[in-house]
Amino acid sequence: MKKIADETCVKLNKDSAPIAEAEITRLKPEIPEWEIVEVEGVPRLKRTYTFDNFVEALEFTNAVGEIAEEQGHHPLITLTWGNATIEWWTHNFKGLHRNDFIMAAKTDALYR
Repeated sequence: MKKIADETCVKLNKDSAPIAEAEITRLKPEIPEWEIVEVEGVPRLKRTYTFDNFVEALEFTNAVGEIAEEQGHHPLITLTWGNATIEWWTHNFKGLHRNDFIMAAKTDALYR
């Protein structure tokens, strides 16, 4: 079975819609350490990764930035000493899309 981390983000258009709750329930086990948080009424996927130092955290955020550029889907990244917090959501309609789950899974793959 193909994993979501192996998928490619789709280009969104004006007809793109948020992911259905049933699909969230189906995909969430593939990204178990991510939480769904709401910020100003907008759901996001959020996870904090820990590192031994600032340099490792910075290298990780740069790697996340590279895959974000490749996929055309960009996160909010908060970098502090030994930590990188990543948040994925779809700005077009202020909600979650399958692309966010794809990118969360790709981010986990980078961390491993």
